[in-house]
Amino acid sequence: MKINIKSCLLGVCALFATLGISAANTAKTIYIYGFAASFNDSTVYFTDLQRLDSAYIDSKTKFLYGRENYSYQLQDYLDQKGWKHAVCITSYGLTKKEAEKKFLSLRKKYVDKGKFDIKYLKLSDFTYQAIKPEDN
Repeated sequence: MKINIKSCLLGVCALFATLGISAANTAKTIYIYGFAASFNDSTVYFTDLQRLDSAYIDSKTKFLYGRENYSYQLQDYLDQKGWKHAVCITSYGLTKKEAEKKFLSLRKKYVDKGKFDIKYLKLSDFTYQAIKPEDN
């Protein structure tokens, strides 16, 4: 019985160690943009497409580390400018072409409807800051 428990614990530890190694974050250059909207307003914001060096991508899932924090950067900026309660998203691509395709697709949805006041945030107004993973 004691051997089975030790074997199980050893197996679980090995599993967590393997998952931790395979899901390591790697620094890459990405292309990123943000979008903000409010349920109380017809104004939407798009940031310029930005090149971001040293963004961390999960090597297994290809997911951007701290993606929600990038969205908070945009939300904080808009809060400071007086546009409260914005719902912000951040999207990215590993290549400029991939990011442009996503950006144009999202923008087209709002331009085609013609019901929205679309505003653009230039690089001189807002830029994303890279988020580095914390060491555990």
